[in-house]
Amino acid sequence: MINVTKEAAGWFKNELGVQEGQAIRFFARYSAGGTIHPGFALGIGIETPVSPGAVSEVEGITFYMEDKDLWYLKGYNLNVLYDQKHNDIEYEYETAEA
Repeated sequence: MINVTKEAAGWFKNELGVQEGQAIRFFARYSAGGTIHPGFALGIGIETPVSPGAVSEVEGITFYMEDKDLWYLKGYNLNVLYDQKHNDIEYEYETAEA
């Protein structure tokens, strides 16, 4: 499950110029770091959904992860929060209930 706060959705609008009716895709990408999967981190892109496996709509924006990328969140919920101190978004991975 993907949960995005209204404040985080506002960040996407302000920083990336995302408008109502557009979509933000979250996907697994190779990275030197990584929180829940070493060697992978969460990437974002402004893309139209093809085969969404997890979807959330906030402030007119669709936030989603394609079905093929859901392995990254297996056992977790993704919370996308706004960090006012750093004017940035942050990801919180919450253990999903079985």
